[in-house]
Amino acid sequence: MNHASSRSFSMLWAAAPLLLASSIAMAQQKVVPAQSEIGFTSKQMGVPVDGKFRKWDAQINFDPKKPEAGSVSFTIDTGSASFGSPETDAEVPKAPWFNSAKFPQATFQSSSLKGLGGGKYEVAGKLTIKGSVKDVVVPVSLAAGAGGVTMATGAFTIKRLDFKIGEGEWSDTSMVANDVQVKFKLAVTGMAPL
Repeated sequence: MNHASSRSFSMLWAAAPLLLASSIAMAQQKVVPAQSEIGFTSKQMGVPVDGKFRKWDAQINFDPKKPEAGSVSFTIDTGSASFGSPETDAEVPKAPWFNSAKFPQATFQSSSLKGLGGGKYEVAGKLTIKGSVKDVVVPVSLAAGAGGVTMATGAFTIKRLDFKIGEGEWSDTSMVANDVQVKFKLAVTGMAPL
């Protein structure tokens, strides 16, 4: 081993604990389900109707100081969509809506994260629902919460017909509006200080 490669190896060896420590810190980021929620608002005949997903999972690897190095992914159980009404909740998993038997999960995978300053970030990625994949940009605000928890909140709008949500007679947007606002509030532990 020559002197230059020996020095490079020594530098790499010296940096290994730092790299390991940062990857462990990233890996320890967890969402606290009891303090978190993914919801949505649609309009039926002009009246806002709120719902939420009861089952979902998130993988977050994010340092507020280096957002571009991070990643965010979500897996949502489409059959867990709930409007709080047993009749409506029974319809949502059916073929015209989420078709949960064929498409049990919706997913989001980030492709880029960008810091905008003031605790605001932009997460771009691919949203997949019912086999349709669309690019979305999600604004996210971070704020320090109690007990070392970081709160991540945001909202973005999708066009339900882009994802074939509400097919057949339900594609009439005078009954159910095409725009659906997706909202989230995530309590995250293990994130680096803002």
